[in-house]
Amino acid sequence: MTSKETVFFTGGAGFIGLHVVPLLLEKDYNVRIFDNMFRGDRDAVAALGDGVELIDQDVRYGGAVHAAMKGCSKVIHAAAVSINKSQSDPAESMDINMIGNHNVFAAAADHGVDRLVYCSSASVYGDPERLPMHEDDRLSPQTPYCISKRAGEDLLGFYERRNDLSWIALRFFNVYGPGQKTTAYYTSVINHFVNRIRSGQPPVIDGKGEQSMDFIHVHDIARSLVLALDCEKSNLPVNIGTGIDTTIAQLAEILIEAVNADVKPIFNERDVIASRRAADITRAKEVLGFEPTIEVRQGMIDLIRSAP
Repeated sequence: MTSKETVFFTGGAGFIGLHVVPLLLEKDYNVRIFDNMFRGDRDAVAALGDGVELIDQDVRYGGAVHAAMKGCSKVIHAAAVSINKSQSDPAESMDINMIGNHNVFAAAADHGVDRLVYCSSASVYGDPERLPMHEDDRLSPQTPYCISKRAGEDLLGFYERRNDLSWIALRFFNVYGPGQKTTAYYTSVINHFVNRIRSGQPPVIDGKGEQSMDFIHVHDIARSLVLALDCEKSNLPVNIGTGIDTTIAQLAEILIEAVNADVKPIFNERDVIASRRAADITRAKEVLGFEPTIEVRQGMIDLIRSAP
């Protein structure tokens, strides 16, 4: 490693991390990835080249985190158990997400890092009371994963008060893009629809398809993380989304277009509670200078057409 600034990146060998690291290298950072490689891609990390170091270790071990962070000036904390797995195994979720959060934040405070960027989640809101969803809205997390994300934000506040830790918590909305696992929570509906469409079958939609998500491309997520490392304001949560809610019915039409199939969705008429998601991204624009660059229709079409 050279004397350049080094970013300590937990979970950096995963889906989002592998889109972020090249941008960090472009900004002339060195990157020290700290990842247990349970979902990481070792070959992809090796292909990143010079300036990237991989430490194969677990955030649950505070001594390992503290030792590995030595010499790093900035931290990105992305390591976490997924939202699906947190419901099937709450104990592991609490162990990795809660203890891991504390180990990373405590080490960052001890080392006096310049900035810690935390990968939080829009799931901290629970079912929104209004759209678009604003950072000051009431939080009502519903699963161990979501609860741990909210608790992580509160814990950052503690280390800010106690150690003057400078932090930004990015509340990601529905992330999609190349390299994402097909079992990922927010893309399971995409994969289910695409598999049916490619086999000549119509996608089946519950209710009228009014449920919606704010789909944000992983490239824009990566950009937001790099911007958050050195923005002037700190110590606050920031929504990262597009501000546009895409309904399940609209998603089905986009994917049919992407596959270029001659099918139409089938609507399974039954009562469905239509949850909707859309981010207020005013703060992202003001604090980070962030605006999404990839429109959901084009992003989805490019994703499906580039898939093997």
